[in-house]
Amino acid sequence: MNTVPDLQLPSLPEVTLRALEACQQSEKNYRAISEIVASDTALVVRILALANSALYGPSSGIRSIDQALLRLGTRRFKTLILTAALRQILFEMGGGAWQQLRDFWRHALTTALTARALATLTRYPEADEAFMLGLLHNIGELIAIKTPDAKVRQEYMDRQSDIAAELVTSWGLGPMAADAMRYQQALPSELQDAGHLVKVISLATRLALSDSAGIAAAGTMFGLSEELTHEINRRINQDVSTMAESLGIPLINSYDAEPASQQLRQTVLQQAMARQAMNFAGPSGPVLAETVNSLTLITGLPALCFGFDDDTLVLLSGTTGQHPDLTVTTQPGGSVLTRAFASRTYVSFDGRNPTVLDRQLLSLLRTRSLTAFPVVTEDACPGVFVLGNDGNMPKATVELTHLFIQQLATALQEKSSNQEAEETDATQTRSQLAAFEKLRRQVHEISNPLTIIRQYIHQLRNRLDDAAFRDQLDVVQEELDRVGNLLLQISYNNDFRDSEKVADLNTEIRSLAQVLEDSLFSESNLHLNVLVCRAETYAAASPPAVRQILINLIRNAVESMPEEGGTVTVKTAAPVWQGGRNWIETEVTDTGTGIPEAVRATLFSPGKTTKAESHSGLGLTIVKQLVDDMEGIIACRTGPEGTTFRILLPAFDENEKTSD
Repeated sequence: MNTVPDLQLPSLPEVTLRALEACQQSEKNYRAISEIVASDTALVVRILALANSALYGPSSGIRSIDQALLRLGTRRFKTLILTAALRQILFEMGGGAWQQLRDFWRHALTTALTARALATLTRYPEADEAFMLGLLHNIGELIAIKTPDAKVRQEYMDRQSDIAAELVTSWGLGPMAADAMRYQQALPSELQDAGHLVKVISLATRLALSDSAGIAAAGTMFGLSEELTHEINRRINQDVSTMAESLGIPLINSYDAEPASQQLRQTVLQQAMARQAMNFAGPSGPVLAETVNSLTLITGLPALCFGFDDDTLVLLSGTTGQHPDLTVTTQPGGSVLTRAFASRTYVSFDGRNPTVLDRQLLSLLRTRSLTAFPVVTEDACPGVFVLGNDGNMPKATVELTHLFIQQLATALQEKSSNQEAEETDATQTRSQLAAFEKLRRQVHEISNPLTIIRQYIHQLRNRLDDAAFRDQLDVVQEELDRVGNLLLQISYNNDFRDSEKVADLNTEIRSLAQVLEDSLFSESNLHLNVLVCRAETYAAASPPAVRQILINLIRNAVESMPEEGGTVTVKTAAPVWQGGRNWIETEVTDTGTGIPEAVRATLFSPGKTTKAESHSGLGLTIVKQLVDDMEGIIACRTGPEGTTFRILLPAFDENEKTSD
């Protein structure tokens, strides 16, 4: 039997239906949506499994629906709810199984609310975590409900605690959460000195069953009086009843899932049709005029599309043949069209006498009646659809039209936002490039005297016999080096890609070389040789970290040169196969005198900087830490003819990216 359970689990259709409806209602805030979702174990499992998956990088242990919403984003959250609803309508269970599912829902929610109340009352710092674990504690029973084989079903029931422990472990919620699941059925006498969370979950499971032993256990574990425990039970039961009533779930009588299931199937079908119809608009995207055919396709009604342009409504397209040139004012004049635009809500005749414009539209649509639906985005009304009908537009058709227009409005808003963002980014990029070029020239002017000062200090140090004075000069040179490093970091354009997790080594080296030529290699006896490979050098690494590594290694290489100068060579190779995976290789080689034997043993450890002993100091410690953080490898080869640092960074694999 699989240790991690199948996550395609059934929900009560009422819960899925309300969550789906809430996602489509713009006035619903996401706190309200998350409260609906958080009442159902199957939906919580699906959402937490995705939020804690490798798709979002190393798991930080998402323990609540609110945290999951922040990680997933609202659009993906909505998509996941729709996907859950699509799968929900495929579950085929008998009446007895649906009855068990209703009882399971009530018990799981009761346990979760009780766990949160106990956590708050006993000052456990993560009440939301206690709630989630209470909701998941008996997930084995939920798996068993949908399992047809009686023997396998009993195995799931017998392993409930272990299944829940394995699940929260797979999500990275930590050993304490796993123990709370694993020891939930332990006797109260065995839990007196157990961890706080373990005791909270165990007591919550007992109180949710109205177990008399649970009342006594409340006193044993937390010193809660019998009167207080009864009051907790009463309030939790009232909260569960209120939630069930708001969702339309009957708790007292026998449970019939068919009415809600039928409504859920209809809602899912409508939303799927509305989304699919958006794909028929053509390759140019959700242009308003192109979607009128899609609207007629899903409603079966003739339609006209008006677009807003400079305080007028212009007839853009229609499905009743070639349309005339028609432009009307947006000022409300009594017609269905202008009233819908002004009110931002759909408008029908409702027994009113048609205006001249209404009669014109009826003639174009060849129908007895019409209804106007405005397209409303966040900050505008870009257009209005007018649908012809026989005076009795079915409610289902109205809802389907609303769903379609909501999808269209979202697509138009995103398209507008993307265009604005692209224009803003282009403007900012031009400004940043101009500012960067000016800054680079200024840094060049500052770097020249710094280089001269460093050279004079180096020469002066070699002429002094006083060791104490040489140490003081070392401090001065160290500070000058820090200033030089800061200038290099500032002069390199860090603003464009700091948020990325992929670095092109060839691009980074070429760009950095332009800056270094004006600073570290301004002396005629120092040379920088760049040898980049022809293959792509995309590494799974942070560009700023890569730049810091290169700057530190190249600066150390320059400082290791004798007075007559020398050459620093930076080269790349890709892909390099080592240890069963692909890497991007970078080598920094100098023609200096090599690293002294006394320095080699502690090469990557922080120590006193002695520039006469090249490659020592804090710089290499930072380099090693940065490489380790990126799961890379660094090695050093040194001798009388020079030193080479070889760095392997993990190659970026596009195939490892998972799409939505």
